[in-house]
Amino acid sequence: MRALHSILLFGWACLGLSAPFPSPPSPITLGTDLTILINDDVLGQQSPSADSAVILLDPITASSAASVCAALGENLWSPELQTSSIQPNLDYITYEKKYPKNQRYWIAPSGNQQRAIDGSGNVASVNGNPKLPALCTQSAPFSIPTANTSARWQVTVETNNQYITGYRDRLSFRFFNIRYAPLPLRFTYSTLYNGHGEQYSALQPGPQCVQSSGGSEDCLFLNVWTPYLPNGKTFVSGTGKDPTFDGQHLAARGDAVVVTINYRLSTLGFLALPDGKTNGNFGLADQIVALEWVQKNIENFGGDPSRVMIFGQSAGAGSARALLASQKARGLFAAAVPMSNLGGLNFGTTYSKYYTIEQDYELYGTKILNETNCSSTDSPLDCLRQVDALTLVSLPTVASYLVVDGTYLLSDELELRKGSPSNPVHVMMGLMRDDGAPFIAYPTTTNVTQALDVDNFPGQQIVASGLFTEPSGPNATLNVFNVTTRVTTDGEFRCIDQSTAYVASMNNIFLPDIYFYMFNRSYQIPNWSPNAPTCDAPITPEFPYGDPSQEYFKCHSGELMYVFGSLDRLSQPLRDNDDLPFMQFIIDTWASYARSYNPNPDPAFLQARGFTNSSNELEMAGQWQPINTGKVTMRQLQWPSFQTDFIELQQCNSLGFPLSYYMTN
Repeated sequence: MRALHSILLFGWACLGLSAPFPSPPSPITLGTDLTILINDDVLGQQSPSADSAVILLDPITASSAASVCAALGENLWSPELQTSSIQPNLDYITYEKKYPKNQRYWIAPSGNQQRAIDGSGNVASVNGNPKLPALCTQSAPFSIPTANTSARWQVTVETNNQYITGYRDRLSFRFFNIRYAPLPLRFTYSTLYNGHGEQYSALQPGPQCVQSSGGSEDCLFLNVWTPYLPNGKTFVSGTGKDPTFDGQHLAARGDAVVVTINYRLSTLGFLALPDGKTNGNFGLADQIVALEWVQKNIENFGGDPSRVMIFGQSAGAGSARALLASQKARGLFAAAVPMSNLGGLNFGTTYSKYYTIEQDYELYGTKILNETNCSSTDSPLDCLRQVDALTLVSLPTVASYLVVDGTYLLSDELELRKGSPSNPVHVMMGLMRDDGAPFIAYPTTTNVTQALDVDNFPGQQIVASGLFTEPSGPNATLNVFNVTTRVTTDGEFRCIDQSTAYVASMNNIFLPDIYFYMFNRSYQIPNWSPNAPTCDAPITPEFPYGDPSQEYFKCHSGELMYVFGSLDRLSQPLRDNDDLPFMQFIIDTWASYARSYNPNPDPAFLQARGFTNSSNELEMAGQWQPINTGKVTMRQLQWPSFQTDFIELQQCNSLGFPLSYYMTN
């Protein structure tokens, strides 16, 4: 069995089974590992390498290899098929030290003569019937609506005392809607789900957790994308279905197992009452249960439970930060990447500074009870359990904040001061250059002070500091928006995050080598772009989809399609010649961090996979340097990227969040 894969979790004993094997093939029934290898350039079915995929099997006889390929609905690969070159796949097998360069692999015979190809791509006849690894064709379609309903592509994994049937597409094996927790009684904590020998369909995405747009309370499911399914059982005692977060390219290009999870949201996930039992943080508890499921079961999907990296964006970054703070999550993950974590002023405060239960109840709980007519009942909790779920999350008041509950969170913030408990976790974090732009109103005034006051900032004080100067462009309201965006980004994102990274490094809270970044290139997701078109690259006759080389706001969520490589899934065009190589490089960077806790991809890995755009960028931009000596340094992610110092230090100081903020606060 090859080495298990690192796990990216986004937004995370019994022996054998007595039931008969299910009809879709599984690695166990086939008697071999299954590995999808493809030269994934993130262009999907439009790629010139779209048909370069093969499925690698363990050493078996030629006749067995042909039978296994047939059971998968495939054939032994043949050079006569004239597909794109599979040499990068062979090079990668050699790089991984799975097999040496001179290893031979069964391919389709020529007439009655058995043939094999070696790691250098040489095809030769084979006499006798030795056991060799084999290469099947991989003709599954790219992710299209009909792919997950075709029995030809289905595959079963045995785990958690279940037979879980998913499917493969061209890039990875996909398993949707896997239950990690039973439906809990409303306002109680979830528990780990254990199967009962059942066959379970993981072919279709499940429901989202209840939110204003709908959903179900029975929603505690997760999704898995993996390039590798091992042969053998290793049993031991905002929604994951959003196509933006499709993990196929991180899995295929990054050679990692990707997991996305659902957890309870809004009042259903975070209501806290001072009754001694409704202590809130139900959504955070769900995430921890999902991580426990990963620890127990992910080996059966090719993942390594000792190399789990959690990453989340926006509220997901707040979750990652809370998991770093939670004693209950210790040991469940090895690395964390909070992306655009909020904190500091106004809207951002409660994502990094947690209420007590009493504070939360006073601000939100009492209003919720009044709005549901549950405040005067003998049992407000029982009353709330009778309220329709959609009604509950659509009230004028909702509870959506983490609280100090004494179990999941013991302190009102992530403890970073000198002498705070250390946490042996690798950390990479950062933000968008203009993260705050979507969270403020576009100005209706040309007076900066008034515009800041409207957004609940102390306008007069900020203007008097002289540190947030107004640009002199021809559009007066846009000039004001530049200032309000800068203040919002600093006050609600940048200052807190830079201080977190710096102080954690100085006080050795996490493992050495904390990495920090700032995206200065973005592609706004199509379903969320407040204050449009400020977050979009300007459209010109030469660039009908936008010119990213011009100035525009690099807004919140503008990194997501790059990190997941989901432009093709969301039918978004490449705007210029740099969108594709930048997206490839970001995927390679995030996957590298999951594999090695170093965002600088191994040059040998890039060479073996033929990822020349990332190789060239790494050579030109140099190594991304960590904050390992207290030096305030970060990577400015654009094309090309470069290393630079933290910015806006004076501005952060004037807003009350200096770089040393967490030294004493």
